[in-house]
Amino acid sequence: MAMAPRRPVPRLLATLIATGLCFGAGAQDNVRLPDLGSSANALISGQEARDYGGAMLRQMRALDMVIDDPLLDDYINHLGYRLVAACDKPKDHFAFFIVKDPVINAFAAPGGYIAVNSGLIQITRSESELAGVIAHEIGHITQNHLQRAFEASKKDAPLMALVLLGAIAAGAGAHAGDAAGAILMGGQGAIMQKQINFTRKDETEADRVGIQTLAKAGFDPNAMAGFFERMSDTMRAGSGGEGVPELLQDHPVTTTRISDAKERAGALIAMQKERPSGNTLDPQQWARSTAPIAYVRDPTTLLSTASRGAGAVDTYALMRERVRVLAGDATQLTTYYASNLSRPGFDTLANRYGYALALTRSGSGDKAVAMLTPMLASHPDNLVLRLAMAEALLQKGDRADALSHYARLNSESPRNPSITLPYAKALIQGTPSSVQAELAANLLRPALDTSEDPDIFLTYARASEKAGHQARAGEAYADASYLAGRPFDALEQLKRLLKRDDLDYYARARIQARIAELTPLVLELRKRKIPTEDNPDRGAQ
Repeated sequence: MAMAPRRPVPRLLATLIATGLCFGAGAQDNVRLPDLGSSANALISGQEARDYGGAMLRQMRALDMVIDDPLLDDYINHLGYRLVAACDKPKDHFAFFIVKDPVINAFAAPGGYIAVNSGLIQITRSESELAGVIAHEIGHITQNHLQRAFEASKKDAPLMALVLLGAIAAGAGAHAGDAAGAILMGGQGAIMQKQINFTRKDETEADRVGIQTLAKAGFDPNAMAGFFERMSDTMRAGSGGEGVPELLQDHPVTTTRISDAKERAGALIAMQKERPSGNTLDPQQWARSTAPIAYVRDPTTLLSTASRGAGAVDTYALMRERVRVLAGDATQLTTYYASNLSRPGFDTLANRYGYALALTRSGSGDKAVAMLTPMLASHPDNLVLRLAMAEALLQKGDRADALSHYARLNSESPRNPSITLPYAKALIQGTPSSVQAELAANLLRPALDTSEDPDIFLTYARASEKAGHQARAGEAYADASYLAGRPFDALEQLKRLLKRDDLDYYARARIQARIAELTPLVLELRKRKIPTEDNPDRGAQ
């Protein structure tokens, strides 16, 4: 059994309430917790900051606020790390995830955790616009704005701690997302004005470093200014402040800020134009200064991959529609796509993909297959479309055909969570054979060392259970509960598992170690009377 992701160290337990300050950042990133650097370094280490951010993410999962989809996770992290590689601190820890929230916003949290709301992704018109917002949030982290804001708002921390308690209590109810969000928004409004001057300075600085990161990563440096200007136009079109994108409430935009961003972008574009264009690599010089690579005969051909895409599929556009469907009501979205396909400019590959995905999710797999067939005929090698076809076939009832699709994809791209997770789910659907269940568990086992997606652990647990590995399944079920923000449940599961008489030495040692890690955490939650949904004492709190 692979080791589960690292859990919070005991030193952080006393600060778990303050972790909720990051929830406030979900609606506005004016209230932040400390990260590395600055004088706040005495308050929190780099590892503690990562544990802080990780605890925040688990709490958000407990409130069903996160879109955990391996395809979207891969896309948003690939985009994020492309920007990180071009920023001032490329070696720092970063993690990117998508929040299930129609509000147009994004935020940065301790430990390099950066969240992008589904509403923001849907409103962007290009990958450069989306990258511009993420680069801006990366700028908040690299410029140590989290520490500065924490130090500047120390007096407000008790207020936000009380707001957090109310939000978590609301989160335990039937309408967790709406109630928690409403309480947090109210609490944030009480302190937003006190921080507005400080934030504007941070926003301008994050713009400047973000635009530079954007350009270095190969995106359009004008995209950030263009996006904020478009959002500002939306604000001016509103009446009395109604309908103002929350992004602008939390990231105040002025004409000076927009013009400064445009000027900086123009300067970067001018610098790019002065650089030599075309292929400047000398194959002979490369051969003399680089160790020989047997399968590379002409290194200049490696540069031609970027220019291959005359008919290439725009992955960003596909992912934007995937976000729309996974964050929305699939049945309503089938009507949205169907009624708009006849509108000029709407009948695109991305919108047809979104339509097919909505059809699959709403139980019309046969119609989705019919929609995807001509798309795949034009783009037979596209991974996103092939995965959509496999999912549609499975929903339609053609399980054998779906498994065949997944098997081919897995052989072409082994250990790709975008493939292995849905493949494993398809294998254990219904009453699988022990061979299929064992295959599903083997597909997912390598991901357990690095993944923090509870769905991967839950699917692995079910596969192990159907394959007859009860102890292994029990460990994975506990890990899934912990990662989904249910530490009390995880601890109780581990304690029950420890009573089994069929555990070998190594399994028993792993379980005992995990119990030792979780016990201080749940004791601290009880001591501080934090009413999480799985807390057995919540009724008395």
